[in-house]
Amino acid sequence: MEELDVDTGRTSDTGGLRCLVTGASGYIGGRLVPELLEAGHRVRCLARTPGKLRDHPWSGDVEVVKGDVTDAASMTDAMRGIDVAYYLVHALGSGSGFEETDRRAARDFAEAAHAAGVRRIVYLGGLTPRGVPQGSLSPHLRSRAEVGRIFIDAPVPATVLRAAVVIGSGSASFEMLRYLTERLPVMITPSWVHTRVQPIAVRDVLRYLVGSAAMPGHVDRAFDIGGPDVLTYREMMRRYAAVAGLRQRLIVPVPVLTPRLSSHWVGLVTPVPASIARPLTESLRHEVVCQEHEIARYVPDPPGHPLPFDEALALALRRVRQAQVATRWSSAGLPGAPSDPLPTDPDWAGGSLYQDERQLTVQASREALWKVIEGIGGDNGWYSFPLAWAVRGWLDRFVGGVGLRRGRRDAERLRVGDSLDFWRVEEIEAGRLLRLRAEMRLPGLAWLEMYAEHDDEGRTSYRQRALFHPRGLFGHFYWWSVSPFHAVVFGGMARNITQAAAKGMSARGKNPHDERIRESASPGNKAG
Repeated sequence: MEELDVDTGRTSDTGGLRCLVTGASGYIGGRLVPELLEAGHRVRCLARTPGKLRDHPWSGDVEVVKGDVTDAASMTDAMRGIDVAYYLVHALGSGSGFEETDRRAARDFAEAAHAAGVRRIVYLGGLTPRGVPQGSLSPHLRSRAEVGRIFIDAPVPATVLRAAVVIGSGSASFEMLRYLTERLPVMITPSWVHTRVQPIAVRDVLRYLVGSAAMPGHVDRAFDIGGPDVLTYREMMRRYAAVAGLRQRLIVPVPVLTPRLSSHWVGLVTPVPASIARPLTESLRHEVVCQEHEIARYVPDPPGHPLPFDEALALALRRVRQAQVATRWSSAGLPGAPSDPLPTDPDWAGGSLYQDERQLTVQASREALWKVIEGIGGDNGWYSFPLAWAVRGWLDRFVGGVGLRRGRRDAERLRVGDSLDFWRVEEIEAGRLLRLRAEMRLPGLAWLEMYAEHDDEGRTSYRQRALFHPRGLFGHFYWWSVSPFHAVVFGGMARNITQAAAKGMSARGKNPHDERIRESASPGNKAG
């Protein structure tokens, strides 16, 4: 029987604490899990779609349960046997009623934690400006603040960490800062560039989150967390330019750009869509600076921490340039994106389904073909009619979609749940299948499948299938209006992918026939 030390917050066994992490497919949650494991804790992840966590390097070291913070029954099961529960989710972007959804989910989470005997709730919220009435806050900050109060008022002791701008490779705040600075040597900017903020490095956020698990039982409060620098957004852009080795930027603020207009401006220039940029820019209307640093009483800062802003930028840039970005702001599912199963799944029934299927023989090994398939998108492009893909991306952003600018998390490797321009990776069978689900604005649901196979004669075969399940009459009209272009877009894509695989083989000086012999002779293919 384990006992809790009320002074340290730790259980008496040597296996560390049992931690529940919600939002493990998101930017912070996906980085917190390995940190908790490294600290010796045991981790259970709650996920609406457990398959999205399958390809994370730590997936074999954690327990994954299916559930949702908006489903009270699933929370009851997820909390069983848990010491510390991390709440790293929000309903932002799910519609006009997101504040009520956040409120209800937080209450249900707190109740389930209390019923299960959870010893601490840890929540990462937003830093709120001092002296500003709640009604004057942006809906984003107001909701974050309310969720924090709900946890502090609940029976279970809570640690509420309040952060402003988080700087780390792949974070939405970093990507917004990066692209604005890199793409615009001269900027006409909103007045909020003069607002003072206190950014914090993501590694310091993670350090505080992990340390919060072991806080003494009597601690039940919020903590402001931030780095050592207090800067205006204008200063942050100029310092980014200096760290990145760019020429100094000319920044001209104007008062006429409202948060709504500036979010569209950010969405036009950066990969961050307006739906996510708006709460970020609205949060910059007021000064967000830490009023205390009492977190250090319970989670002491090692030498050199919290990291200075310039050092946090340099580390983030190094990760980006070395393609070592563990998670991105787009790692979490896009609110409102389709989540229905593929129409060929057994639990899908009825409705029309349009398909465009193509198959070509490839003068290359399956290995070479798969390398091209897995490397698609982002800077590598889509292998057909670049202007058509670009126009489709522009149109998507014009109507509030994500467009093509999300790119890839990694230049060569994909995993289930990754965002890939305006697609999301729904399924990967390594060396055989890549299935993408569309997240662009469409009058229906769409998928794109790419297969690397062998035909009946043992030759490498590339099979490509685009599927569309229309919604309403306009969905049918949409399919038939774009179908004349499929020969150019999808046909060209299939031809160019196979040619790229063949050229890759030639560049390595290998014969595809020899490759097939090697594949068939590999230990995994020997008869048992």
